[in-house]
Amino acid sequence: MKNTLFRTFAAVVILLSTISLSVSAKLESNRKLETIAQLTATIISNRHYSQQQLNDDVSKKLFNEYLKTIDPGKIFFTAPEVQKLSRYQYSLDDQILLGKLDFAFLVFDMFLDRYREYCDFSEKQLKKGFDFTIDENFQFDRSDAEWPANETEMHELWRKRLKNNILTQKLMLKAMQENGSDQKDAEKAEKYKKLWGDRTPEQKVEKHLKQTLADLESREAIDVVSDYLSSLTKIYDPHSSYMSPAREEAFNIAMKLSLVGIGAVLVSEDGFTKIVSIIPGGPAERDGRLKPEDRIIAVAQENEEPVDIIDMPLNKVVQLIRGEKDTKVYLTVLPGDKGRNAIPQLITINRNTVELKEQEAAGKIEIIKDENGKERKVGVITLPSFYMDFAAAQSGDPNYKSSTNDVANILKDFNKQGVDGVVLDMRSNGGGSLLEAIKLTGLFITGGPVVQIKDSLGRVMVQEDPDQSILYSGPMVVLVNKLSASATEIFAGAIKDYNRGVIVGDSHTHGKGTVQTVSVLKDMLSVLGVSFDAGSIKFTNAKFYRINGHSTQLKGVEPHIVLPSFTDYMEIGETHIDYALPWDAIKPVKYISCNNRLDSIVKDLKQKSATRISKAPQFEVLKNEIEAFKLLTAKKEVSLNKATRWAEYLDEKKFKEQQENIVKLNRATGSEDNADKAAKEDIFLKESMNVLIDFIELNKTNNDVAVSQKMN
Repeated sequence: MKNTLFRTFAAVVILLSTISLSVSAKLESNRKLETIAQLTATIISNRHYSQQQLNDDVSKKLFNEYLKTIDPGKIFFTAPEVQKLSRYQYSLDDQILLGKLDFAFLVFDMFLDRYREYCDFSEKQLKKGFDFTIDENFQFDRSDAEWPANETEMHELWRKRLKNNILTQKLMLKAMQENGSDQKDAEKAEKYKKLWGDRTPEQKVEKHLKQTLADLESREAIDVVSDYLSSLTKIYDPHSSYMSPAREEAFNIAMKLSLVGIGAVLVSEDGFTKIVSIIPGGPAERDGRLKPEDRIIAVAQENEEPVDIIDMPLNKVVQLIRGEKDTKVYLTVLPGDKGRNAIPQLITINRNTVELKEQEAAGKIEIIKDENGKERKVGVITLPSFYMDFAAAQSGDPNYKSSTNDVANILKDFNKQGVDGVVLDMRSNGGGSLLEAIKLTGLFITGGPVVQIKDSLGRVMVQEDPDQSILYSGPMVVLVNKLSASATEIFAGAIKDYNRGVIVGDSHTHGKGTVQTVSVLKDMLSVLGVSFDAGSIKFTNAKFYRINGHSTQLKGVEPHIVLPSFTDYMEIGETHIDYALPWDAIKPVKYISCNNRLDSIVKDLKQKSATRISKAPQFEVLKNEIEAFKLLTAKKEVSLNKATRWAEYLDEKKFKEQQENIVKLNRATGSEDNADKAAKEDIFLKESMNVLIDFIELNKTNNDVAVSQKMN
């Protein structure tokens, strides 16, 4: 079904013309929601990069996605109920263009009624109690499961879910009591006990159920519509979304970093709040305990009881985590590297702003010996993000703050000190300014194309480095991981395409090769002479392509040398996100290689790196931990037998301790200080520096490669 913005705006004019001051507030609110739905549907279908019109295929996906949003675990609707609802699955496209939201409210009302039933069921079951000596399992991952066949099967799922929640609480308390002999663990246990009080696991679960029900019953119509429209936009790609006025405000605040928090990117997944990434320079990074894939299950303020956040909307979770500067927030966390069988841990983080100073590029010089014992000066630059003071730049300030200017100053110092090579550490750099990515590339090449951008109309624009000068022409290595995204992928892709340096890291970068824009609906309505806060739509309107024609979308940038890594086996990156746009390629642009010998050199670099890694005890430990992690994450269910579950926990704990002991083993001196140093060593950065030393040796017959190739 094809529709134009003009036709929809005309419908909106007719719709809004019926609104008057005499109409009740409820009716006015419904009319506004209908208008929001029409505009959102029209904009996403006409202006999104994919140019996918609303049709029956989109309608069916919306049907499934909204049910998944409401009931991700497939435990509150039965198969017959879903079958009955399926009469809507091919008509939602037509309905939403007319502003009809019947399906959205029908499903939510059904869910709310069912959750009330669940609370009544749980209250009776908690009084009855559970037998934890029975051998039975709970399937926590129901993403591929069928809907329960009937009410009896649904109630059995409820029972096991409750039993698992109670068992998890019991095991957490037992773990703290068993570990109490260690002073630090004893202090943690006392702090946890003080925080949670004397409530039993049953009382905690019951409180959570009542709290969740109260949250559901207090939801407003705009909240329901927001979830429904976000389900629609998500079908087009995961970075597109509808933001209600409240969520729009939260988004703007987050972009300005005006509110104080912990410095972590969160996502809601299967009822859990999961850590996607840690923001460089933020409180969580400085604390060091929170990691990607960790799941937060409760949040507490100072001198207050924890709030269970399982099944809580993400925007409310964020409100709980944010707070005043220098206050503490207490997070109960399931560690991601322990699988679904993890025992919760308590992490206390001091809220603070994400310090710009700590997001800035930083440089240091390391002295590394090559295989012949010769000392080499290696310059290491850490770049957490691509930042730029746009206001200062626009005002003409020549010394405006930017990532490129800061890296340039570091490189100038490196040049003065005569470094033999440079490692640019861009792990977990989520991107930022596109202009900065282009300018940063320009520090290492003598001009030329850097990235291509293709819009929704198929038009391709090539962005070039206009500066023919080069600031650093020596050997370089770029270190990345699966959390390196967007602008970082543009830079790494250009460095690889030009054969300007060696890329080292995870099997590929994040794979976010899309560009988003935001349309404020209020601004569009003002053209029609109508004004009310209608929220906004963030949608993808373009894609990035490397100069060799390959998209950075989905596949990211593949390094020359892949290092063993935990993040490679975590569900991180576009490949793990539903509805991610596909990889494709366009026509390459002309560019000149900086080093035609690089491909042959890389073969030798790979062999040398592999030999080193095979002999390094730290990488052996990492390999073992990765294998254990793969087994844990492959599990779809957990035992509900307390003895079995506790034995699994002890086995995992023992394995972890053994691994730590191997890392701390120092065969040369047995020094405790050296052992601690070895345990804290950044083995990925160290190996990147070793790769750089090898690169220098293998490339020594062609000094200043970048300059010589450009000058010929």
